[in-house]
Amino acid sequence: MFSTLSHSHLNCSQTEFCLTAAFLLNHSEYFKEVEEESIRDNFVIVYELLDEVMDYGFPQTTDSKILQEYIMQQGHKLEIGAPRPPATLTNAVSWRSEGVKYRKNEVFIDLIESVNLLVSASGSVLKSEVVGNVKLKVILSGMPELRLGLNDKALFEISGRDKSKSVELDDVKFHQCVRLSRFENDRTISFIPPDGEFELMSYRLYTQVKPLIWIESVIEKYSHSRVEIMVKAKSQFKHRSTANNVEICVPVPSDADTPKFKTSTGSAKWLPEKSVVNWSIKSFPGGKEYLMRAHFDLPSVEGEMEAKPPITVKFEIPYFTVSGIQVRYLKIIEKSGYHALPWVRYITQSGDYQLRTNQ
Repeated sequence: MFSTLSHSHLNCSQTEFCLTAAFLLNHSEYFKEVEEESIRDNFVIVYELLDEVMDYGFPQTTDSKILQEYIMQQGHKLEIGAPRPPATLTNAVSWRSEGVKYRKNEVFIDLIESVNLLVSASGSVLKSEVVGNVKLKVILSGMPELRLGLNDKALFEISGRDKSKSVELDDVKFHQCVRLSRFENDRTISFIPPDGEFELMSYRLYTQVKPLIWIESVIEKYSHSRVEIMVKAKSQFKHRSTANNVEICVPVPSDADTPKFKTSTGSAKWLPEKSVVNWSIKSFPGGKEYLMRAHFDLPSVEGEMEAKPPITVKFEIPYFTVSGIQVRYLKIIEKSGYHALPWVRYITQSGDYQLRTNQ
């Protein structure tokens, strides 16, 4: 059976095959955990997915919701007569089934920005970027057309509006449902959405971002027998915003033991398997400053010099975006003319957020 699979896809390039495999292995709809044993146990499903996704060496249907309509984990019943393709494949809109009905029509929009930051030991910003994602959860009946308006700088230039509150988006990528020609012409994001949850678009901003949470650390060793660490954390965003579930991981020598902590807020915990102190702050309002002190004993014999890992920070700030991007409007057009409720949520979170130390 495996030889048949390989032979039927001789036209498939190595790159396409790798992309197909990555697509399959990353879909939790079919596999909770992808291991050698799970692939072996579900070989028939893997075969069917590969056969549908890559047809004659070319990528075809890759939407997991559509694939689930006719490739299931349960047994298939043999149907008499010629097989008919799923309705979604013969529709003009292949990513959405017809006849979807809901009692309450709603659209939830999550605009999430992740901040990637690298600060040198001297305090200068070496890397700064914002990766944004616009995610939707669509609970709409029929075949609606949605039009999403953002404070896009290019759109404001076309319409002659004030550009002071606009955002310049780079590296924009859209879901296949978006009409790209319409966006290129007048920057309108127009689309017929899939049913349920999906990522509408992603973007990237290569701008100098002021560190939202600034960390200063001082590490002092005394006679090679003990070490004291002082960490100061300062929130550098507006007072009306609050960072939730802040975690500051401070590296300590691998041979340290007997920890003692003192914090002005939150709690500190030693994770010996990772050689870090994890300082957790549940709520960190803007414009605040907190301190953490840690004391460790060290062996009397000094070992080799260790590498100095950076301090890492995790956080999430609701109702806030670094770039200032905003949803200006969401228009929902459907022939039945029903009313729908749009909900918008803004979240800024840490991505790869690191601050180096010279201690």
